[in-house]
Amino acid sequence: MKIDIISDTVCPWCFIGKRRLEEAMAQRPDIAFEVNWRPYQLDPGVPREGMDRRDYMRAKFGDGERVKGMSETIREVGREAGIAFAFEKQERRPNTIDSHRVVHWAGSVGLQDAAVEALFRAYFEEGRDIGDAAVLGDIAAACGMDRELVEELLASDADRELVLSEAGLAGRMGVQGVPAFVFEGKYAIVGAQDAAVLVRVIDKVLEKEAAAG
Repeated sequence: MKIDIISDTVCPWCFIGKRRLEEAMAQRPDIAFEVNWRPYQLDPGVPREGMDRRDYMRAKFGDGERVKGMSETIREVGREAGIAFAFEKQERRPNTIDSHRVVHWAGSVGLQDAAVEALFRAYFEEGRDIGDAAVLGDIAAACGMDRELVEELLASDADRELVLSEAGLAGRMGVQGVPAFVFEGKYAIVGAQDAAVLVRVIDKVLEKEAAAG
């Protein structure tokens, strides 16, 4: 079963959604899943070099109490999913286009899921700046990618327009929130749904596909 996941690398709910999908897939071990990660930018207006996260959050969400409440909610949900969100470690709010380029390249060598996992962990649990080329090089190498090649590509505009176009396509298709899961290129569900919900969707897609022949 093919599953396309539209997500952003700085989206905490996308990290939670990844864990819940993994739980759902584990409940259907007889199904051969093909998972592909597709780019989306929650805020393409963030400067290429990124910006101070506190300034960004204040400008986008207002006073500190509101941000604190949002963070605590995500922390609690994250703990249930086995994620140790460490927002206090985050100093930068990166532009995510370069991290999406790394995910794109990882897909060509069969390491896409590993790259996505490493990016989420680096940003949300370690507070690393995943908009920084050196950090992205470290992550790529740790996943088994060719660090020298990745750094060379990052220093150029290789595949930048391609990834930007794909990220924009999601918006033009009507995707307004992530994560969004698209099953077999036909059936979509939006949000970090519980594993039980995703299992029901998987079963329903199998049923529909069988009925369609």
